[in-house]
Amino acid sequence: MTIFYVLIAVVAIAVFALIGIYNKLITLRNRAKEALSDIDVQTKRRYDLIPNLVETVKGYMGHERSVLENVTNARTAAMAVTGNPLEKAKNENALAGTLKTLFAVSENYPDLKANVNFLELQRELEDTENKIMASRRFYNSTVNDLNTKVQSFPANIVAGMFGFTEEKFFEATSEAERQPVKVSF
Repeated sequence: MTIFYVLIAVVAIAVFALIGIYNKLITLRNRAKEALSDIDVQTKRRYDLIPNLVETVKGYMGHERSVLENVTNARTAAMAVTGNPLEKAKNENALAGTLKTLFAVSENYPDLKANVNFLELQRELEDTENKIMASRRFYNSTVNDLNTKVQSFPANIVAGMFGFTEEKFFEATSEAERQPVKVSF
């Protein structure tokens, strides 16, 4: 009879451990989804700000059309990619680069730099870029936690049983994206 109770206790402990591991995996997967959603929200905010910035700059930078066209084209390309925000990383990084170029070129236009609308849009875009970076860091941190759990014993057994897989990190996709933007006149 004692063996029966011990067996029941062992099974109960195993079941509770399984439930705990499963719930932790669910929590981490949902955090990763939330982090991707945060990235998506911030990139949408950036998309909404860019047309206003381009319109504000047009009047001042008539002969810098290529810079404005590059920003507009990069925005269009970034918005065209649908699906997982990780798939959008290449276009998002290209858009960030064109915005840096625009702000660097704007240094040659004192009247533009003093324009209240331009300054406010620039501040909002910089704030949005910071939020995008923070969202990406949060996502990578969450993915690291999830991947560690999926790879660790005994969670890897539970993960395999219930179809949990490792997620990919959000990272620069080329060496060029890792380099600072260079502007020459």
